[in-house]
Amino acid sequence: MKLNLSTLDHLAAHVRRPDYVPPQQACGIVHLGVGAFHRAHQAVYTDAAMNAGERDWRIMGVSLRSRSVHDQLTPQDGLYAVSTKSEAAPEVRVIGAIAGVLVAPDNPAAVVDALASTATQIVTLTVTEKGYHQSAGGGLDMNAPAIAADLTHLGATTIFGFLAAALHRRRQVSAGGLTLLSCDNMAENGNNLARSLNDFLEQYDPTLADWTRRNCSFPSSMVDRIVPATTDPDRTELRETSGLEDAGAVFTEPFSQWVIEDNFVGSRPGWEQHGAELVSDVAPYETAKLRMLNGAHSALAYLGLAKGLSLVSEAIADPELGPLAKRLMREEAATSFTPAPGQNLSHYADELEARFSNPALPHRLIQIAMDGSQKIPQRWLSTLSARQEAGRESPAILQALASWILYVRGTSCAVDDPMRDQLARTWQSAGQAGIASALFGRDGLFREHWIASEATLENLGNLVRTELT
Repeated sequence: MKLNLSTLDHLAAHVRRPDYVPPQQACGIVHLGVGAFHRAHQAVYTDAAMNAGERDWRIMGVSLRSRSVHDQLTPQDGLYAVSTKSEAAPEVRVIGAIAGVLVAPDNPAAVVDALASTATQIVTLTVTEKGYHQSAGGGLDMNAPAIAADLTHLGATTIFGFLAAALHRRRQVSAGGLTLLSCDNMAENGNNLARSLNDFLEQYDPTLADWTRRNCSFPSSMVDRIVPATTDPDRTELRETSGLEDAGAVFTEPFSQWVIEDNFVGSRPGWEQHGAELVSDVAPYETAKLRMLNGAHSALAYLGLAKGLSLVSEAIADPELGPLAKRLMREEAATSFTPAPGQNLSHYADELEARFSNPALPHRLIQIAMDGSQKIPQRWLSTLSARQEAGRESPAILQALASWILYVRGTSCAVDDPMRDQLARTWQSAGQAGIASALFGRDGLFREHWIASEATLENLGNLVRTELT
């Protein structure tokens, strides 16, 4: 059975469907960067709000490049199924929150119309870090070709070009400001969006920049849910178990987290009634994710690969690696910062362990191991530094760091890292006796994150030499 509005009432009994009539609900949200993550995350929260009786919060999705999501969902009237996979039978839920998908390169005027509509109150974004065109020092990279083109021709190809055109029109017709809610996986995403948009508008129209600062808000948020790329076997399984022919199906884990700074200029869906957390400061939640979740993931990746393992679920089940990852989360990372009021780090660690152990959603260690030089400063070195300042040792992080040092040597497998060549040269020049200092000493390759304690640095070097022998 092909999924669309005409077949919605004929689905298998175990398939949940919207408790509202999707076409009868107006759009109150525009989402830039509609993809699998958005469909398994923000759209699910919004669908739940409308299931509970809230109205007119459907989402107009915008694809900034590809037609694939448009071509998947348009024949299905915007409907698609989200399947949560665990050791139990998957739960299947049809989402009706997406009203349609615009393809920006095909019809940029329609995107501006949607953003400028008086019905639109919130714009959410998942455009990846590249979509923000940030300079190395922060703020907008004015030399980026796409940014320069939008400013020169007053066009709309980047998120800033589209937002500038829409905000200009909203000011003209007194439509009011917008809540611009970044859901991208980067720290202080709201502040980054606000700064870069302001940089753009100051060149585009300084009076519009001033109007935007006074009429729009830029809440930060923290998002978390594993959403692997959908495969043909996934679609086949859905068809066989639920009778659904769904080109837009997404598959995910039961866990989902959305922490949002409570800073909205107008109304919003009651997302907090369906699992989201509205807080005054997102930063402690971002820190917990980086140091506890991401820190443990990276440790399992490098230590697991060294033992010939492939999946996170295998690594957390290992009698040596599992306890080490748990110690890193609970005893080291969780004690390295001050949590927000009501933020339960012990419960968070319980959730992480359950997620890591889920074999139904394979998460490959080699993927987590990619680009480690860009990740370990936030995931490990910040924890190490904070605990050193408090006079505490971090043996689990040091063990993980030694494993990464051995990994980037490149003798056991190909290294996928933007600093691969620099790391290889450092190994060649320093050798096993000096590699720890060459990387993390005062004048090392990672001098911005150098390990101040000589005893800790020596301990790290000893761990590397022990593993090599």
